[in-house]
Amino acid sequence: MCVEVLKSRSDIKLARRELNRRKLSFTTPWWKRLGRKRNLPGAIEVGDELKSWDVLKTVTFIEKHVARDASILDMGAFASEVPCILHKLNYCNLAGVDLNPNIKAMPYASSVRYEVADFMHTPFSNESFDIITAISVIEHGYQGHALLRELSRLLRPGGYFVASFDYWPEKINSDGIKIFGMDWRIFSAEEVRIFIEKAAKYALVPPGDIGLDSAEKPIRSAERDYTFAWLVLRKTT
Repeated sequence: MCVEVLKSRSDIKLARRELNRRKLSFTTPWWKRLGRKRNLPGAIEVGDELKSWDVLKTVTFIEKHVARDASILDMGAFASEVPCILHKLNYCNLAGVDLNPNIKAMPYASSVRYEVADFMHTPFSNESFDIITAISVIEHGYQGHALLRELSRLLRPGGYFVASFDYWPEKINSDGIKIFGMDWRIFSAEEVRIFIEKAAKYALVPPGDIGLDSAEKPIRSAERDYTFAWLVLRKTT
């Protein structure tokens, strides 16, 4: 499956349990969270346990499909677990981009190339990456064509885009709600299909089956109930 949907809250717990078992969990302990609230240095609040399911799926996909020396970019990388986990798994060519200038203080910043920039207008060269990840990112300030144009520019032929995002099969209205200072979209099944259709124009296609059904809303935020979806696109040329 190249598009899947989080089915239940228990799947989140099982995924975090697996990350813990493999010693790959980087969610911040309580004492660092308190430190961040008090503006102490070195206290970036890494990870979010609600994102366990999509983080594990993304890491598992990377382990299966790309080599340890693959060039990997994480979009929206501030506080993201993905570069931290991949560094621990000995991936050696990692980069991250985010508008938050504190990204430079992320763990392993001496080994990961962190850049402060809009992920739809990045400073990286054409065809720089074998895989690009975006965990719970594209639904914030969504601009479909700008995002797809940049992904197509950055990915090498055969490279992958792996993303997760807020989702529910029927449209949930989030007009007027700002998160991180940006408009927030809960993608519907129709909007996912439209995104995939747009992606094809940029040589980005799903390399497998698409599953968009869901019966349970395990996530709640901003007085909205929904779930997460996870998607893979591959650059064909």
